[in-house]
Amino acid sequence: MQIEQIKYEKLFSTPLVRFRVPDHEALNVALLEEGARLRGQSSGVTKSNRGGWHSEGNLFENEAGCIQTLRQLAEDSVLAATRKIGAKTDPATLRLKLFAWMNANPPGGFNAPHTHPGAHWSGVYYVSQPEIEIGNSGMIEFLDPRTDLPNWRILGANAFRLKKKLRPQAGEIVLFPSYLVHWVYPNEAEEERVSIAFNATFRKGGKVTPEAIAD
Repeated sequence: MQIEQIKYEKLFSTPLVRFRVPDHEALNVALLEEGARLRGQSSGVTKSNRGGWHSEGNLFENEAGCIQTLRQLAEDSVLAATRKIGAKTDPATLRLKLFAWMNANPPGGFNAPHTHPGAHWSGVYYVSQPEIEIGNSGMIEFLDPRTDLPNWRILGANAFRLKKKLRPQAGEIVLFPSYLVHWVYPNEAEEERVSIAFNATFRKGGKVTPEAIAD
């Protein structure tokens, strides 16, 4: 007698979606130039960044063409990812609030472990990602939000790994749920690593409050 499988489900999964922006080189040059201008005007703020620069306010309120282009790309990625997870509500019918900031990590700079409470999705667009032959420089790492999983290590199943790290390239957008704990490894390269992070929050209408916290 043999058992017969009648159903297989993945419960409580955490989506992580990656997008690539085609022909991103000119956009990234413009973003770096605008970032340099902003850094000349402000010393930035301290959030999860350690040893780097974090822009003030909502970067997507900046009217520079390159910033508005990225804002539209970020919105497109959020809508695509929301449809990808099988949302029963069409995200286009909801009010979407985007809050963004620029991070510049010099040699040794990193971002401490944190989440982004108050938002649905969080994303990172990579403007400048220095090349490195070995090591963890430039990697973002995500920690499994579930508890009581260490005993699953013996099985070596990817679905129950405690951590997931990746090194996106310039021109990539990485999108993940805002509750997911993540951090960025210290920059071991001689050049800066520059990224633009954003939070995306859906509401059914009216003014979006409170704004997602920018870390």
